Amino acid sequence: MKIIRNSLFLLSSVLVFSCNGPDQPSGDTSKQKAKPSRPKPEWKKPSRDGYHFESVKSWMGKGRHLKDTAGIDVILAVNRTDSANLPAIDSILVPDDLSGDVASYMHFPETVSSLSDVSKIVFFSYPSQTFAAYEYGNLVQAGPTNMGRKKDPTPTGLFFSNWKAVETTSTFNDEWNLRWNFNIQNKEGIGWHQYALPGYPASHSCLRLQTNDAKKLYEWADQWTLDGPEKVLANGTPAIVFGSYPFDGPKPWLALVNDPKALAITESAVNGLVKPQLEKILAEQAKTEKYRDTPSK
Repeated sequence: MKIIRNSLFLLSSVLVFSCNGPDQPSGDTSKQKAKPSRPKPEWKKPSRDGYHFESVKSWMGKGRHLKDTAGIDVILAVNRTDSANLPAIDSILVPDDLSGDVASYMHFPETVSSLSDVSKIVFFSYPSQTFAAYEYGNLVQAGPTNMGRKKDPTPTGLFFSNWKAVETTSTFNDEWNLRWNFNIQNKEGIGWHQYALPGYPASHSCLRLQTNDAKKLYEWADQWTLDGPEKVLANGTPAIVFGSYPFDGPKPWLALVNDPKALAITESAVNGLVKPQLEKILAEQAKTEKYRDTPSK
């Protein structure tokens, strides 16, 4: 789904994404706020990492969806879907052990060394249809996503969150209400938000999320800071969208049955994504800190 807030539509893509404006910092981040002292999150991992297929009717018939709310959260995440769409999937992917936290099934590393100075960043993996949020290199949130369909692919690369809205209307279809929306590409109207997850890339370029994930990211990420309607003082939280999806092949996560590590995203792989963008990310972060207490005009 593509969404654009009318009051900000006048901003050009140059204004939104340029780092060459008069407010660009010299690269000195010494004045940034100190790192938070909160402890590194501890994610509970399953004791077994195998997967198997099971009929959704059989699985639901066993009453697991009623007896084990944590288990159903894992099932939904592993199948990249939500409770409304799960019954439409004939055969679902089921971990042999459902006792882990959802984040432990989402294939991202718990720590990333190259992000040690980055206060906030979120990654979206196109091939695995998962996302992960980090604070100073520590994984703080992860879950499933359904990104752009073949006809309307989600663009990849580095973006920055800008404006947000608890509820807004899609410009593709004015009957679609998008909740917990956070825009990352203003001119094109692309962002992450809550919407139906059928279990495969189905959106019109946006990054669909489950309700709880969308709400958490909505509250966690930073907006941009504006000086009037056409000048960006500071961009918001960086977001890196990467990889490609095999639209003409099987869902990549189905390979987990034969190889539980098939979708593993290593720390070195994330470091490789970050390295060419790190200077820009830290420069934008410095501006965010500088204007943190400045209300947008």
